[in-house]
Amino acid sequence: MTKSGAAAPADAGAVPKAPPKQARAQQTREHLLDVAGALLAEIGMERISTNLICNRAGVTPPALYRYFEDKYAVIEALGWRLMERQNQVLVAWMERHLPHGIDVVTANIEELLRETARVTESEPGGVWIERALHATPKLAHVRIESHRYVTDRQVEAYAPFFPELPRHVLWRRVRMAVEFGYVTDEMLSEEDSIPRDDVFAEAARMLRLVLRGEDNGGAA
Repeated sequence: MTKSGAAAPADAGAVPKAPPKQARAQQTREHLLDVAGALLAEIGMERISTNLICNRAGVTPPALYRYFEDKYAVIEALGWRLMERQNQVLVAWMERHLPHGIDVVTANIEELLRETARVTESEPGGVWIERALHATPKLAHVRIESHRYVTDRQVEAYAPFFPELPRHVLWRRVRMAVEFGYVTDEMLSEEDSIPRDDVFAEAARMLRLVLRGEDNGGAA
């Protein structure tokens, strides 16, 4: 009994149970990805190896190979994880602003760029993952598939605001805008001659011009 007279919880004082096997496996996988991301930022794509990841993570190579076939599989998983987290930001941003019209959407593009940058910077090795997805042919499909997915989501959302614009033209514009947005994300860590706030402001201005083009045409 407790001091108040209420019965103590049945598990009071019990030793916490170990997490289920599946949860432990997921924790190990995430730990390996975090370590690999940080290592990628330190030594780059060419030098990173599964042995180095294992040494840093404190696991044996057989343990790593239960989750990943080779270093490319590790970086691919890092890419999917980063793209998913960035895409969640985009979807939340669209849900927040789309009900208020396209003018509000375009007025808040800088907010989207900043939130995406925060996700990238909080991810272990974030910008280096993006670079690997650009520079490694075996990994390019991650970036391309993710960018096409978010393009499709945006086109479906924006199409009602541009009824006279052919769908394929809108898709092309949004797809190029998506690519430009990710290049901006990478640029933040590379170009120190332009103030960070100016990068966001200029990128947002350019994207507004693309998404709200004055003409409704375009090459077929």
